[in-house]
Amino acid sequence: MPTKKCACSELQAARGKFQPTLPTILKKGPAFVKPKFGKATKSVADQNTVKKIFPHTYGLPEVTFVKANNAAITKKAVRVGVVLSGGQAPGGHNVIGGILDGLKKANSKNKLFGFLGGPSGIVDNKFIEITPALMKDYRNTGGFDLIQSGRTKIETPQQLEAAKNNLIANKMDALVVVGGDDSNTNACVIAEYLKQQGIAISVIGVPKTIDGDLKNKHIEASFGFDTATKIYAELVGNIERDMNSARKYWHFVRLMGRSASHITLEVALKTHPNAVLVGEEVLSKKMTLGQIVNQLTDLIVKRAKAGKNYGIVLVPEGLIEFIPEMKELISALNDVLADNETALKKLNTLAEKKDFVLSKLPKKLADLMRSLPAGISSQLMLDRDPHGNVQVSLIETEKLLVEMIKNRLAELKKQGKYTGKFSALTHFFGYEGRCGVPSTFDANYTYALGYNAAVLALNKCTGYLSSVRKLTKKAQDWEVGGIPLTMMMNIERRKGKEKPVIKKALVELKGEPFKYLAKYRNVWAEQDQFVFPGPIQFFGPAEVTDVTTYTLLLEQGKKLK
Repeated sequence: MPTKKCACSELQAARGKFQPTLPTILKKGPAFVKPKFGKATKSVADQNTVKKIFPHTYGLPEVTFVKANNAAITKKAVRVGVVLSGGQAPGGHNVIGGILDGLKKANSKNKLFGFLGGPSGIVDNKFIEITPALMKDYRNTGGFDLIQSGRTKIETPQQLEAAKNNLIANKMDALVVVGGDDSNTNACVIAEYLKQQGIAISVIGVPKTIDGDLKNKHIEASFGFDTATKIYAELVGNIERDMNSARKYWHFVRLMGRSASHITLEVALKTHPNAVLVGEEVLSKKMTLGQIVNQLTDLIVKRAKAGKNYGIVLVPEGLIEFIPEMKELISALNDVLADNETALKKLNTLAEKKDFVLSKLPKKLADLMRSLPAGISSQLMLDRDPHGNVQVSLIETEKLLVEMIKNRLAELKKQGKYTGKFSALTHFFGYEGRCGVPSTFDANYTYALGYNAAVLALNKCTGYLSSVRKLTKKAQDWEVGGIPLTMMMNIERRKGKEKPVIKKALVELKGEPFKYLAKYRNVWAEQDQFVFPGPIQFFGPAEVTDVTTYTLLLEQGKKLK
């Protein structure tokens, strides 16, 4: 059951009255648009392999909606299920609200059901009906607490069979999966399975992840990224102001983003830190951990000579996986842990497990692991997430950097090359941004994504991701449609096996956002040009309340003020 209604703050009460803006083409309702199908598509890579895995959903055409009489979709009442999958992101409730309103606009007898606790709710047949009365208290709020989320993947024959049987037993006409790249890969697996079984149940995905790595030219942004980066930028700006007042600490801030550095880049564009590490650049330059430490140490020494024994460094959560030598080690660890799961379970202590793993690694990688601080090497041994990835959010990279920088500065002090003071404070901002009250951009965007998903489902499209584009324009001018999930697929190694997954979007080093950072970061390094964004604004002029991310603005050729 949904969380019991809590006391409502003044902001939540006022925000609950906010009515998101729909793209103009959807305003009259689902009965006034029809899908227009484009050319057949192909996956971004590994076309032959992806086609073999998804023979029934591969090659679907892109969908755009055009004005037309489509009253036929209003004749029969339908039942649609929705599931929230993966980590929370601001705006999830508005996706559900958009689906509900789209369904009810088409036919008041249409019903929406929320599967509880993520995809496991489908397998376990746990759900509730989401009515307008129930939805009322959750509109424009953060969190996923209406139906909660989960990280279960529906992939085994038994799980797929159970999901199919439950969807049929509950007379579902469609399922909407709200999730990131892994969750929407799973949505594609379910869509393919149902098609293969001859079951006419549509499966539609909605792009969600604050990490910002589920995007391409058709999916310009994943929802929640705007709100989360504004929250993190406020926190970083607050630290900058405190640091600029006290002038005696170096702050190392690790920001969420396991597989891409989009969050760190966006927060840097908003706040102008003294140093920012971008994982994709580290990988491109094949930097070692030692080179990164030396680079930061040089900056600290240079600022100390100018009388500035303070500064701020932004570090992406997944940095350690972008360092080539560490990336190679983690990849080998993933394989060793996957291949020896049974043997490792028989060992009692972490030390025994570490010795066992070291014996299975190539000598070069075993030596590298032994050279790491004990805490970091132990963190690399922790259990993987459900997708087989090392849980980099548990690896305190910022503390590793501080420890290594302290050692390097001590060496320089002995050589008479450093006379400054180095006092460091570390921070990790992750969960603080996942359930924030959605910004006006995310409130509008998620509502449009949900409403659009409902229209795709009503038109019996399956294997598609809800797409809302032209996002730097006003919300009423956004374009809507559907993108085939297989179009975004490639093959990657997961848990020691080659598997189809939606390709992650990394920071483009030739893209305008990174080029902007590269142009100004040397100035930010030595001169203090900090920006203090302050909290998200919900009321006031549109240029304050409706502005989207600097990343998106730069990507679409706009200039920053």
